[in-house]
Amino acid sequence: MHSIRAAFHRARRQGRKALIPFVMGGDPDVRTTGPLLLALQEAGADLIEVGIPFSDPLADGPTIQLASARALARGATPARVLAAVASVRRQLHVPVVCLTYWNPVVQFGRTGIQENPRPFVRAAVSSGIDGIVVPDLPVEEGAAFRRIAAQQGLDTIFFAAPTSPPQRLRAVARASEGFIYYVSVAGTTGARRALPASLIHGVRQLKLLTTKPVCVGFGISTPAQAARVAQVADGVIVGSALIHAIGNARGRAALHRAAAFVRRLRRAV
Repeated sequence: MHSIRAAFHRARRQGRKALIPFVMGGDPDVRTTGPLLLALQEAGADLIEVGIPFSDPLADGPTIQLASARALARGATPARVLAAVASVRRQLHVPVVCLTYWNPVVQFGRTGIQENPRPFVRAAVSSGIDGIVVPDLPVEEGAAFRRIAAQQGLDTIFFAAPTSPPQRLRAVARASEGFIYYVSVAGTTGARRALPASLIHGVRQLKLLTTKPVCVGFGISTPAQAARVAQVADGVIVGSALIHAIGNARGRAALHRAAAFVRRLRRAV
């Protein structure tokens, strides 16, 4: 296991902010997922976020929805994505965070009618996953899952949003481990031409409530936008724009496109 906290300490010591690219596991195909993670690391990623494909990704916009659909069509499953991470974990020196939804978590290894997230948590940890984001698990209902994850050494990361009132921001700040995921816009994921003017103020307000790292995702599309966010945040998460950059490429071409895009972000952050 690679400590998420250590990754942020390392970035701070080196005078920069953490760069966190997101890719969908199984896209463009399961065989490419492991090498893609290594390419992102080589290009300068401090942490890597890997999506578990799901048929109803409610927090995601069209780009990540399509990536999820492609992955499912090409045979990706939670178990296969975790196996792809495990296949390269000894070569990875950066933490890996998975993003998935509650349904895949509780259906994983299910043998009866009772919901049980433990098999997924054990499989994720065994594969080398360091943290987990579950967008449809609100902080108010996440205490039991947090305990299960913490027992296995898995950090649970919650969302904070521009619309979150102060009381909820404090709850998210207390509950999140590893880092806090600040959503830049009130909406789904997706590349955007401009970020809201209120973003900087919102991140600063959240950082007044916590000493934990605050990372911003949703909508960051360009190196210039990443640089702006890095002025106030501890980390920058980029997903849809990276998936756009990879496009329809497969194999080595996909690795080359992904690495080239992340290098441009690295220079900006």
